[in-house]
Amino acid sequence: MKSYYKFLILLTFLFGGSTLLSAEQMNPKKITLTSHAKEQLAGKQILYIEREQYAPDHHNTATIFQKGEINENSFCPGGAMRIYDINTGNTTTLIELENGVIRDPELSFDGKKIIFSMRKNKDDYYHIYEINIDGSELKQLTFAEGVSDIDPLYLPDGGIVFSSTRQPKYCMCNRHIMCNLYRMEADGANITQIGISTLFEGHSTLLNDGRILYDRWEYVDRNFGDAQGLWTVNPDGTKHSIYYGNNTQSPGGVIDARQIPGTDQVICIFGSCHDRPWGALAIIDRKKGVDGIEPVIQIWPENSRNLIGKGNLDSFKWIDYFFEDPFPVNENFFLASRTIWTKTHKQAPIDSKSGIYLIGRDSTQELLIEGSRSLFDPMIIQARPKPHTIPTNRNYTDKKGTFYVQNVYHGTHMNGVELGTVKYLRVIESPEKKTWTKDAWYGQGEQAPAVNWHSFETKRILGEVPVEEDGSANFEVPSGTYVYFQLLDKNKKMIQSMRSGTMVMPGETNGCIGCHEDRLSTPSSMGAKPLALKKSPAKLNGWMGKAAKSFSFMEQVQPILDKNCVRCHDFDLKNREKLVLAKDKNPFFNAAYVNLYVKKKVTLIGGGPAQIQKPYSWGSHASKLTKIIDENHHNIKLSVKEKETFYTWMDLNGVYYPVYESAFDSTLAGRSPLYDHEIRELTALTGINIWLLDCFWRELPAQISFDRPEVSPCLDKIRNDKQKYARAVEIIRTGQKRLKATPRGDIEKDLVPCERHKAQLRKYAERLKVEQQNCSVIGQGDKIYDK
Repeated sequence: MKSYYKFLILLTFLFGGSTLLSAEQMNPKKITLTSHAKEQLAGKQILYIEREQYAPDHHNTATIFQKGEINENSFCPGGAMRIYDINTGNTTTLIELENGVIRDPELSFDGKKIIFSMRKNKDDYYHIYEINIDGSELKQLTFAEGVSDIDPLYLPDGGIVFSSTRQPKYCMCNRHIMCNLYRMEADGANITQIGISTLFEGHSTLLNDGRILYDRWEYVDRNFGDAQGLWTVNPDGTKHSIYYGNNTQSPGGVIDARQIPGTDQVICIFGSCHDRPWGALAIIDRKKGVDGIEPVIQIWPENSRNLIGKGNLDSFKWIDYFFEDPFPVNENFFLASRTIWTKTHKQAPIDSKSGIYLIGRDSTQELLIEGSRSLFDPMIIQARPKPHTIPTNRNYTDKKGTFYVQNVYHGTHMNGVELGTVKYLRVIESPEKKTWTKDAWYGQGEQAPAVNWHSFETKRILGEVPVEEDGSANFEVPSGTYVYFQLLDKNKKMIQSMRSGTMVMPGETNGCIGCHEDRLSTPSSMGAKPLALKKSPAKLNGWMGKAAKSFSFMEQVQPILDKNCVRCHDFDLKNREKLVLAKDKNPFFNAAYVNLYVKKKVTLIGGGPAQIQKPYSWGSHASKLTKIIDENHHNIKLSVKEKETFYTWMDLNGVYYPVYESAFDSTLAGRSPLYDHEIRELTALTGINIWLLDCFWRELPAQISFDRPEVSPCLDKIRNDKQKYARAVEIIRTGQKRLKATPRGDIEKDLVPCERHKAQLRKYAERLKVEQQNCSVIGQGDKIYDK
């Protein structure tokens, strides 16, 4: 009894006097179970979480509401971890918080411990805790301040995997902080990153073969809303691989998957981009495919089947009722959180309460538990077999890993590419976004700040390696770097581009059959050893003989335009229809960049569709600009290097800024040197609505020149009104002065970030230092813990 009171005192000390453990039994709303439910669940206890529904947000990953971040005020406190006994109908409360939230419980393999994430109050951050199933021995395992640790999972090797904001990065289409996968030892030691993708990795579970199944939100030249599917990875961070849904446009998110015992199938949630983490309940049989409707063998509600692959990123927002957190009881029955609301009620789904349901393949949907608030994360408390333990295939000291491709021509999307056409494989880094601005540019999603016309990422070319005559390639890649690949012809024009990302851990060797092979096919015998594998892996040497750096339109492309084109393609007061290719900066980009898009001189994928594209369908091979270049327009003969620069710019999806940071936090598009009141005045003076120009669907060419204010086309209507004209020029000249004083990032080396961005970059650097220190200690065989 003394130990019980010691435990209660410890909890009071940790949580400021909140009532955390209820010794008495508590009963939720009394529900009479059917004989059917009692038969399936006889003698079982169900662990679950009670809390309010997460506030609606821009994506089903944005539920952290971390202190100091854009949506911190959406945090809704109050919650409990409870156990429901099917036989008695009684409920035991393990932990209850008035001002905090408990989330993401997971049971140990012997069924005796629970690992979970907890935030004590709004000023706290989520940390990982462990507790015995009887409520004793609460332990805090992670302690890092300023980061959130969620979604913990026990691993067969004794470790723990979880998702965390420890590498503070933000979604490219908005301002929300993202998570990556990390792992640690059972006591919280040796935390290290095992997922490096630029957006969100979460909701980890285990497959029977020991791999981690998780959902990843990403995009490389992709739409922001339909690029969240299921992926797998080994517990050491090696062999990240697509599982399902990466090229399916609807649902917008495939999340919360668990393997069904006795089968190769998984049950998961089909959700939407701009919604809570709920949606339809679906069973996937991957033997039938890795995308689309064919692998979906059952779905609830059944009529939501019509939305698979045919709807849009938010189609599953409007289904009849919503599921979360599926948990297989056996091959035919599942627990899940489900909205009690249906379309037969007047209550709107956004305000509806969820309860714990028993779902059966036989159409059973029975409410088991209803609380005063919504209920989530149901799971049967019982021991279960440990999956296979996968040996570690990485180290913690190497700065690189190796990729190989057996045959680039082997693939479902290489039709029409003749053997011998591919000469090079380009390796490109898609860097993470470490900052965000308060205002945005509206490409095919909301960029904060403006980065490109309608794609979201900056790009850094790491190098180009040879592709052998048999289609093989073998090359080194920096470890812990999010990269993708492009296939190039003899002129360095892109034939096909990977629109997803991959990575290697230190010392890892990873490879694929082709670009891209049928992922469900049985690999054939390799036959003769690929030519590239007979050589040492090729080393990356940057681009055009220079060290790797982020691509900048202003730095790489504009000098060629200045040298060869501007003398005929400059601003002309007498001919405003002329294609202007001058370098003059405007509030968003520069004149040449805007006008190449507005005049439709390039055919790019932008924030493209989920589906894999055909070779030669976009980029340098498909663009009018290439034809102009190759035909020596007006007898202007560009050098091989100059042509390659243009091709590369188009094949990188027409990027502009080399950085996400900006000098201007709260101005138009997060890049404009003019303040809002100045934009309003300039709009009133000129009759040109500058506000409507901050989007990729604009039809007007560049209207403002900060380099030469007097040539700005927006002044044309008021050139005869001396007073208005003088004031308008004065406003534009004010922007010119500010850009000279604080360059906004058109060229990386000139950037002067705003103070808030400097602070965000410092935090990123501090967290990177911790990760490097942890890896160093682990590599030496020692232990290190969160401070």
